[in-house]
Amino acid sequence: MLQLCKVTNALFISNARSACSDELIQQEAVTLCINVSKLQPFPASAVSTMRVPVYDDPKEDLFSHFDRCADAIQGEAERGGRSVVYCKNGRSRSATICVAYLMKHRRLSLNDALQKVKTSRHVINPNPGFMSQLERYQRVLRGRRREAK
Repeated sequence: MLQLCKVTNALFISNARSACSDELIQQEAVTLCINVSKLQPFPASAVSTMRVPVYDDPKEDLFSHFDRCADAIQGEAERGGRSVVYCKNGRSRSATICVAYLMKHRRLSLNDALQKVKTSRHVINPNPGFMSQLERYQRVLRGRRREAK
């Protein structure tokens, strides 16, 4: 079954097959596609695109892309747009990026963000390397918030 799973009003998560369905992209009014893979295609629809070229490997560095992706999703939402984040299976890489977004811009804890994404897409399961990068991101975000006070 093809579907884009709604995480927030402006954010969806899915697998590559669903994200490349022009019908779904138009139906959900998606304006930005973030492709968290090296090999998966983009939809044919005229939408903004962003590629995060990583494999689903615990050794891959997804951490260095967290801020850029989270800010792109937030910027799109502020302009009234909607984003879909996807990888091949919509399980590990895309989930990690969605969790990072929720932690940064919705100020959720790692556990709460993970739960929110899992509620919209039950199969998510960031690999152990990505989980430890999210834990590190949580510490970084807490540090930034302390400094901002």
